[in-house]
Amino acid sequence: MKNSVLKKLVIFGVGLIGGSVALALKQAASTVQIVGIGRSSKSLQTALDLGIIDIASSHVADAIKDADIILIAAPVAQTTAILTSIKPHLSLNTVITDAGSTKSDVLIAAKKILGTQFNQFVGGHPIAGAEKSGVTAATADLYRNKNVVLTPTTETNRNAVHRVHELWQTCSANVSEMPAETHDGIFAAVSHLPHLLAFALVDEVASRPNAEQLFGFAASGFRDFTRIAGSHPEMWRDISLANKTALLSELSAYQTELAQLKQLLENEDSAGLQALFERASVARNNWAATKKL
Repeated sequence: MKNSVLKKLVIFGVGLIGGSVALALKQAASTVQIVGIGRSSKSLQTALDLGIIDIASSHVADAIKDADIILIAAPVAQTTAILTSIKPHLSLNTVITDAGSTKSDVLIAAKKILGTQFNQFVGGHPIAGAEKSGVTAATADLYRNKNVVLTPTTETNRNAVHRVHELWQTCSANVSEMPAETHDGIFAAVSHLPHLLAFALVDEVASRPNAEQLFGFAASGFRDFTRIAGSHPEMWRDISLANKTALLSELSAYQTELAQLKQLLENEDSAGLQALFERASVARNNWAATKKL
């Protein structure tokens, strides 16, 4: 695999994630040609009109010809179909990476589909996003000082990893590596579970007969806790199913914590409640201080 300057980037899924990569590269004065492929011709036309991509294509073979890097930024459930469409036309010099929030399932699919060219695939996950989705939500600074995790395997070509590192560094991201299983366990706890909890709370409140009254009095606490419930439903459906095992474990742990909290309330255990709240408050404030929130 040759080491070359990034001249052509193909993005499957020009939404918030893929579109923000394109804008970041353009802001960095990169001369890369950016080709977009997606399910919606309307969305691709919007990306063209906004100057986010240079070419919109519906023909995979033509789109990925001479591509240096292919970025799959579509919902994770589409990854298998996209890899299958790429494989017959894939050059030995093209690196494939993704931006999915789960990694073990993606690597399994990539290995099965790409076969001997699996070494060209670099799993990736940018830890950045917003509750709004779609190409119109894309911004050039979405990844600035944000973490991007790569999950190469022992089979992955190190030059391919280096090229994906450079792609994200050009977007001003902080890039690190870890095994896919470690990644999925971490993000089940600190990302996927919070989204499920936010979705569940809003759904429960919205199903009540007096939902309108409840929402009418909801203020900053409800707003802050439930902000991520405005996220892309299809994307989070796919993430939840893809990371089912780790997420079920986290749900069980959270149910145990809720059961403890319920017991403290039933027993009117003021000392126990305060101790729990203090532990959580200290942990949260320490985390916020390190993140400079």
